[in-house]
Amino acid sequence: MGCKRNCGLLAGAIIGAVLAIFGGVLIPLGDHLINKAVKKEAVIVNGTTAFQNWLVPGSTVYREFWIFHVVNPSEVIEEGAQPKFEQRGPYTYRVRYLPKENVTEGENGTITYMLPNIAHFEPDLSVGTENDTLTVLNLAVVAVPSLYTNTFVLSMLNSWIKKSNSAILQNRTVNEILWGYTDPFLNRIPFPVKSFVGVFYPYNGTTDGPYSVYTGTENITKTAIIESYKNKRNLSYWEGHCDMVNGTDGASFPPFVKKDQVLRFFSSDICRSIYGVFHSEQVVKGIKLYRFVVPREAFAAPTEVPDNYCFCTDTEISKNCTIAGVLDISACKEKKPVYISLPHFLHASESVLNDVEGLSPNELEHETYLDIEPVTGFTLRFAKRLQVNLLVRPSTRIEPLKKVKKPYVFPILWLNESAVIGDEKAAMFRSKISGRLQMLSTLQMALMIGGSVIFLAFLGSFFICRSKKLK
Repeated sequence: MGCKRNCGLLAGAIIGAVLAIFGGVLIPLGDHLINKAVKKEAVIVNGTTAFQNWLVPGSTVYREFWIFHVVNPSEVIEEGAQPKFEQRGPYTYRVRYLPKENVTEGENGTITYMLPNIAHFEPDLSVGTENDTLTVLNLAVVAVPSLYTNTFVLSMLNSWIKKSNSAILQNRTVNEILWGYTDPFLNRIPFPVKSFVGVFYPYNGTTDGPYSVYTGTENITKTAIIESYKNKRNLSYWEGHCDMVNGTDGASFPPFVKKDQVLRFFSSDICRSIYGVFHSEQVVKGIKLYRFVVPREAFAAPTEVPDNYCFCTDTEISKNCTIAGVLDISACKEKKPVYISLPHFLHASESVLNDVEGLSPNELEHETYLDIEPVTGFTLRFAKRLQVNLLVRPSTRIEPLKKVKKPYVFPILWLNESAVIGDEKAAMFRSKISGRLQMLSTLQMALMIGGSVIFLAFLGSFFICRSKKLK
């Protein structure tokens, strides 16, 4: 009887050990199965989950605009006073809802496409209508000193500015500010010039690209990485490494993202590649995500971050490359004095912020982040935030600019382009990816813990019974 009992206890201990070992074996086996499944679904090939989300965004993408309304226009126009702002918004548009165009398979495991630009106004998500009138900078007048230096040309332009009664500021509707209007000054010039201007003109009905990206079929670690933009690897806007097109477009990244990675992505909106670093873990609709943010160092002065030296293009405005937080992108805007920053000059030098009044930067509202599912590399929530500014220069030849006291960066508007995975897509993602991962992880832990407990319990009972028998 004692032998049978001891044998039973030993058998129980062995079963527990086998279960624990099986749970341990499931870890590499499970990882192999996960890798195999991800490599099958994460490549950009027709029929995969990645391809469907890549062709048309799986989430509704909105672009919200906040426009800086000048509340002291008389002082700015008549005295050259410091502008005081009140942001108005959001004015919300639905974007990125059309499928990519001219999709063709390329060589070396690449796929080429054009990205259509479209914006549809969403009144229910906006503070007002597109006909709301605001006081903003006169885009055409302010650009003149940066575009022309010849004294005779400036004198001629000044005469047309005066005849059109144009000032440094103007009243425009939201629709005009964003998408364009016929400028009265430019319309008076008796030569063939573009008289239609707007912060984002032209946009609707245009396309961006062509982009060529790696599908991941030949190398999974290159999935969604941009191979070329407009048939080039460089932008021709910057010097050195700053001119390179790096990373993805931000919609997805190669699978198996690690917290210590630096994720690089390219944005044609800011005419450069940029990067994100790990910030925190997030949970969105039951899915565990890694949040990567664009750090302060990305817009730091070259004196602090030497790698940023090639983004400094104007030593006068940047005070010998010591100013942080603003980026001169005039090289990709037909020499118009456009400067990009984070909203409300977040992470910019104090001197930039002190040139204007009414801005209040804070990271929670104004930083850019990407929430990425680490196994697949899919971006399931994001907020891309940036501010559009123009450089205002004093000019003795242009009447509306004679009272400007010094060059400074004048904010026009800031935007937040954001999206979060929808409920239906999230449910599908949980069932196909995260749910299976969680189930496998739970099974592994249950077998290891349960098996270990059974092993120790039966083995302990065996030794207790054996010691009693010896007595």
